[in-house]
Amino acid sequence: MATSGLPPVPANLKGAIQKYLRIATEHDKRDPVIAYYCRLYAMQQGMLIDKTSPEARQFLVALMDFLEKSKGQLKDEQAVHNEICGQAHVENYALKLFLYADTEDRAGNFGKNVIKAFLTSSLLMDVLTTFGELSEDIEKNRKYAKWKALYINKCLQNGETPMAGPLPEEGDEDLESPGIGFENVTGPNVPPGHMTFSTDSGLYPAPGAYAPPSTPQDPPRNDYQPPSAASIQPNPEKNPQPTPRGLSAQGAVTGSDWTPPPNPAGLKLSPEQFQKGIKYCKFASSAMQYEDANTAIENLTKALKLLTTGKE
Repeated sequence: MATSGLPPVPANLKGAIQKYLRIATEHDKRDPVIAYYCRLYAMQQGMLIDKTSPEARQFLVALMDFLEKSKGQLKDEQAVHNEICGQAHVENYALKLFLYADTEDRAGNFGKNVIKAFLTSSLLMDVLTTFGELSEDIEKNRKYAKWKALYINKCLQNGETPMAGPLPEEGDEDLESPGIGFENVTGPNVPPGHMTFSTDSGLYPAPGAYAPPSTPQDPPRNDYQPPSAASIQPNPEKNPQPTPRGLSAQGAVTGSDWTPPPNPAGLKLSPEQFQKGIKYCKFASSAMQYEDANTAIENLTKALKLLTTGKE
């Protein structure tokens, strides 16, 4: 969804919210849920800064109207209308970007994609505050991602080769203020052979893609170890999105290459029906995390009915 109808961002708000609006624009087609919550967060932050001046008021009212229109157009996106699903969607997406950036960084692949992935993941973790206080693990990842984006960018600007992974000494860096934006994430000294960043480069996960929500336990300083691809284990109860066609959360083949096991009720369910049942169970599990018994019962009932009757 284009945002050309919005008035220009007022100068006194631009520094605080422009980066989130930029992420939203990049994701309008790729993942409208991410775009929606980035704009919602930008609006909330803008109102905290200035909601009385004519310029700010005009912009924020227009952005509010735009969000209402978007919400109506995304009426089938449960993650937009259910905060539990929305939080899980944004968190999983942010952690997928974080894992990509950390994996590339540990492999010594430094460039615009890695810096922007670290930076974008940290900003999406900012957006998670829309749903409440961040967990300790997400807060650690957010600080590490911001620091790492600053560190790699600074090294490349100075013509230095960054050190892969966590550094022996990180304490002197300002973890909260990377001081870089999307327009200047690298200088002229980007190592040759690295991709120029674009939203079509494969960096951003496809809509609905599964992102492992596990997070590291160590603090983001001298002993901090971001998660590696081998160490992360999926935790489906925090991920309400369906597993992508091809592999299940447990690694089993799905879709056209997968044959469902025999149903104890005597029904032969399709792979799509099993995936819907998994989705209901994930929704129920997420609801129980928030002690929402009614939503949990509702989704478990839907799953049971689907498995025993083949009907929703």
